Amino acid sequence: MTLIPRPLLRRTFLQRLAATAALASLPGAAVNAQPAPAASIPEDHPLQAAWQAWRSSYIAPEGRVVDSFQQGASHSEGQGYGMALALSFGDGETFRRLYSWTETNLALRPDALLAWRWLPDALPHVADRNNASDGDLFYAWALARAARLFDVPDYAARARAIAADLVATCVVTMPDGSAEVMLPAAAGFLTETGFILNPSYWMPRAMRDLAAATDQPALARCADGAERLMSQMAANGLVPDWVEVTADGITLPPARFSANSGYEALRVPLFLVWSRANTHPAVRGFTEAHRAAETGDLRAPTVFERGTGRVLEYSTHAGYRAVAALTACAGAQRAGSAIPPFDTAQPYYPATLHLMTLVAQIEGYPRCVPL
Repeated sequence: MTLIPRPLLRRTFLQRLAATAALASLPGAAVNAQPAPAASIPEDHPLQAAWQAWRSSYIAPEGRVVDSFQQGASHSEGQGYGMALALSFGDGETFRRLYSWTETNLALRPDALLAWRWLPDALPHVADRNNASDGDLFYAWALARAARLFDVPDYAARARAIAADLVATCVVTMPDGSAEVMLPAAAGFLTETGFILNPSYWMPRAMRDLAAATDQPALARCADGAERLMSQMAANGLVPDWVEVTADGITLPPARFSANSGYEALRVPLFLVWSRANTHPAVRGFTEAHRAAETGDLRAPTVFERGTGRVLEYSTHAGYRAVAALTACAGAQRAGSAIPPFDTAQPYYPATLHLMTLVAQIEGYPRCVPL
């Protein structure tokens, strides 16, 4: 287990607050108003130790992100997450290793998108060549950022190709014509009366950044549609893992999909906060639900029953507490947060949410430094 002690971050708290206050006092300045640069974590920042721990624990030498809880699988989502994080820490060597493995093992489709899963103990390793749109989104977003950071035109060209095919195969118009949204994949999510959606696949900032970088305005419209739809969902409770959308509105998904607000939906408030939408109704609802479910120990609620808000599952993995702590702080715009120290004594998924939370805090919410 690798644990990054909190004093490393607390040490610079007052300096960071002073710098933030100074910036806010400048004429016309707005803290958090500008997007973060492609690489946002300086080489001497204490959080670099967390990145090194995550990299050592979850990336195999050949360049695949390993999800041990999912049969040791590697997913396009994990590769995209890893590449985006590598860029935030300015780690070009790891970025290139992840990119090389992904292009060799997941870029198998006739279009520019990625197959969604690679299994180490199966032959063929990729049995299903359907894509996962969140994996494609993060992968292309990382490539577009890397093209700027490292001045590699091939990365930009690959990002443009992915963005174009993502729009062509996964962007649809709502049945009532009110918005454009991104399907979870190119195949398998259309119904006779509408389609099935996963709100946690939508990362508004990534959509808007990629739209601008690749001249695909439909992705920016998807970000707008995502935020609007999630506001509608939040009006009736927590945003669920899956929904079905028809001309009559938002309804429960088919029985094989989770209608609760669970492990997938945990990404919704994180991605909204990372996108600077820290006062979005879905963020407020998540924070209120977590506050009501506090246990006073190290457990965090991870699955809520959609209709009642009753907690169905708790977890002691620190990554889930990290998400709740940042969303609470960012929504309240207060100084200091209860984000726990990063550690690797947790599976890939909560550890990744944990590191993303810490990156989002540094990039957008300097007042929410962990205390």
